[in-house]
Amino acid sequence: MRIFKFGFIGLGLIGGSIARALREQYPDCYIYVTARSKETAEAAVFDKVANEAVTMDHSCFSECDYIFLCAPVATNNDNLRHIAENIGPDTIITDVGSVKQPILDTITELGLTHNFIGGHPMAGSERIGYKNSNPSLLENAFYILAPTDDVSTEKVDELTSIVRTIGALPIVLEASLHDYVTGAISHLPHVISAALVNLVKNEDTDEGIMKLVAAGGFKDITRISSSSPDMWQQICLTNKENVSTLLEHYIKALNIIHEKIESSDSESLYDFFNSARTYRESFIDSNSGPIKKEYVLTVDIADEPGSIAKIAALLSKHEINIKNIGINHNREFAEGALRIEFYVKEDTDKAIRIMIQNGYSIHSKEDK
Repeated sequence: MRIFKFGFIGLGLIGGSIARALREQYPDCYIYVTARSKETAEAAVFDKVANEAVTMDHSCFSECDYIFLCAPVATNNDNLRHIAENIGPDTIITDVGSVKQPILDTITELGLTHNFIGGHPMAGSERIGYKNSNPSLLENAFYILAPTDDVSTEKVDELTSIVRTIGALPIVLEASLHDYVTGAISHLPHVISAALVNLVKNEDTDEGIMKLVAAGGFKDITRISSSSPDMWQQICLTNKENVSTLLEHYIKALNIIHEKIESSDSESLYDFFNSARTYRESFIDSNSGPIKKEYVLTVDIADEPGSIAKIAALLSKHEINIKNIGINHNREFAEGALRIEFYVKEDTDKAIRIMIQNGYSIHSKEDK
């Protein structure tokens, strides 16, 4: 197996997770890291994720097979300019940003189009920073690659293979298409989520009743509003044209459904919700991707110490493996107080039979 040399400039959640995954899959590779915080780079060396912590002026970057730019979008451009004179002729530069056009413009300006394959691992967590990085973060996550027209097919194939080896699902897209796609499925939802949260904030009563009872659907659709405002400000500005165009289309769609509600058009309202449900469920039925069918049951339990432990012990006794378990703190859209998720349908069916035999009331079987 070829012994790769990787360079990382920036080492947060995503960069750290990629570096950890590379270390697991290519144990003999050599990894150089530099980060805004010297302590972060040194921690990667201490963890044996990286071999060496360096500065951006270090000559090592000319020796790297791949350089990962893992800072925020604007910072990546600055870092790229800093190392431009120190790029080897066969070195491939890639990034992890959710917008490709700004860095592609910088690559073109610097004459490095033969050396660039844009990257966007579509994975993340509400936790940030290298300390929360995890190689499994990339497993079954789509990893979009956006090569320039000048980069060799062999290099694209090699990076595609590396992405697949670390457990992600590579997709090759043109940069402009990437920015439009992510504008629709990632950037616009954050705008919509934040707008809804601010609407409820402004419409709430003086006593804060809306905030008090907010649950179920509202919490699901607005969870992403807890993300970094700095990051999303930058994303909206760097992908401005796509987000603006898609937002116009969304506003038109809202106006249409507003008219249907005003006119009490029951048939159109049904079609509106049914079409959305059908299309959304088709995501889960696809053969690959991060949205998978889940095997879940919810069960009523007594509000007393030991209730959860009794269920866990019962399932363990029958050698049923639990994937996840959690309490439903509200009952707006879900019946049952305890939600239990399983890896396979067979375990779900077996758990239902056993729990019913032991007097538990089961409310649901499969979630999507």
